[in-house]
Amino acid sequence: MRLDHLKTLNAARAERRAIAFVSDLADGTDRLFTERDAPEGALGEALRAAFLSGKSAAIEVEGRSLFVNVHVPPPRIVVIGAVHISQSLAVMAKLAGFDLTIIDPRTAFATPERFADVDLIADWPSDALAEKPLDAFTALVAVTHDPKIDDMPLAQALKTGCFYVGALGSRKTHAKRLDRLGDEGFSQTELARIAAPIGLDIGAATPAEIAVAILAQIIQALRRRSLDRGTAT
Repeated sequence: MRLDHLKTLNAARAERRAIAFVSDLADGTDRLFTERDAPEGALGEALRAAFLSGKSAAIEVEGRSLFVNVHVPPPRIVVIGAVHISQSLAVMAKLAGFDLTIIDPRTAFATPERFADVDLIADWPSDALAEKPLDAFTALVAVTHDPKIDDMPLAQALKTGCFYVGALGSRKTHAKRLDRLGDEGFSQTELARIAAPIGLDIGAATPAEIAVAILAQIIQALRRRSLDRGTAT
């Protein structure tokens, strides 16, 4: 591997940007691609599939044997609100391979006893996210029902381009939320990215079932995301 390619690859991984290293198995030449600069044709299709699946593979393109070594940042979930849904979601997310952080300034809810072995931050989202910023490979889940806690991270998620943005609440609650965020300058297109009511419509009733619906919607958003929204440069 060329030194400049190695430096670019390492920088992308450090900055949580997706990148693919494509090697020609016959002549040893190689190229780097980001999510945004995948070419047209068979190679582009293979690259897009690799970016969405996160899986490296050997491919055949126009009679050439290539190996696509894709590096996709580990997806993570940031949950705003240490509620019952969050307890179930924390367990399920780990099984599905997601890193998960729960943020809630309400110390009566955000306790180690309720969230054992979970990355729990008992602080305001503005402070917590300043330390661990959101990015394009983060799903933001807001479940406190409190605008003073939920609105800021929702706005940050839209600005950052999180691959999933979801918020708990009734349609009436969400309509008021949209009005508040609209007053902050977000367009209707941007606001339409917020999944609300949160989760796939599976008739979920209990906190655990709602967590299943949320996680399923997050996985769907990750695997079907638009690569144009990536953070690659």
